[in-house]
Amino acid sequence: MTEPLPVGKLPPELLALLLASIGGGDDSVLIGPGLGRDAAAVRVGDRVLVLKTDPITFASDAIGWYAVNVNANDIACLGATPRWMLVTALLPEGRTTPELVDEIFAGLRAACDAIGVRLVGGHTEITAGLDRPILVGQMIGEAAEEELIDPRRAKPGDSILLVQGIAIEGTAMIAREFPEPLVERYGEPFVERCRQFLHDPGISVVPAATTLRRALGHRLHALHDPTEGGLATGLRELGTATGLGLLVDWHDIPYYAETSKICETFRLNALGLISSGALLAVVAPGAVGTALAALRKAGLSAARIGRMEEDLEYVRIIDGCIAIPLPTFPVDEFARLLSESNRKT
Repeated sequence: MTEPLPVGKLPPELLALLLASIGGGDDSVLIGPGLGRDAAAVRVGDRVLVLKTDPITFASDAIGWYAVNVNANDIACLGATPRWMLVTALLPEGRTTPELVDEIFAGLRAACDAIGVRLVGGHTEITAGLDRPILVGQMIGEAAEEELIDPRRAKPGDSILLVQGIAIEGTAMIAREFPEPLVERYGEPFVERCRQFLHDPGISVVPAATTLRRALGHRLHALHDPTEGGLATGLRELGTATGLGLLVDWHDIPYYAETSKICETFRLNALGLISSGALLAVVAPGAVGTALAALRKAGLSAARIGRMEEDLEYVRIIDGCIAIPLPTFPVDEFARLLSESNRKT
């Protein structure tokens, strides 16, 4: 009997088969579906629309804020400006109150206002079989064709930058969903600080993407925001999207002290923990200094963590003096924690 698939993204090999069955033949599609690709780009007249859809299935607190930002992030990673959003809200039967609906919509409005996006439509319903709200966002952005950032223009030898630290989103979500063990171990001020990772450093990469685009122009070769599956999965997706391998150094990856403490408490690997708020940038080797200076001026931390390699199969992380295969996370560490918690209850 075939084993059921685990929670999370489809296995890459299965997804690749599904995507291979999608036909082409439309010249207006500039960037279509593919492994590691953040969004689609379609030419409409003399402009390009960048299209994205993404659900929020893990978080129940501040779900509207998550829905807007994770969709806007993927629009920005293709070099476009997020403009319009539609949301499908599936709300659990027997648990949905007018107050909950108002809270969700307030979060959507606030997040859209913060980045200049207009909420233009969607669908709402009370749905049987759910234990928490699910929001499915559809974001539309706009760009000139020459502004598009197509990851296929990355080259071997390009530098990989990481803007902000890893597992920002995971840190906030765990503090919001599982506060008790953290309060007991580190105190309420620590937990509140972790909760606020949602806003500071925040899960939006739109400012970082905009800063890099303006500072580097065509020396910016690719952008990718690691989400479900953490930095490790995001790096693999980046390699697939660019058609290249990569080599990163474990010791150059920025960690937040709060993230390290949370991962220690729940025995999680930060490399596999959902990481909206971090941004991977592939830049020409000679543009690293300019990129880091521009990000610093914008109040954003960043570090060079590795380089792109010729061989697509070469995806390595330096640990000490040796390069070992980058770890894989079929299930995000937060999803694993959530599943283990559900089994206990």
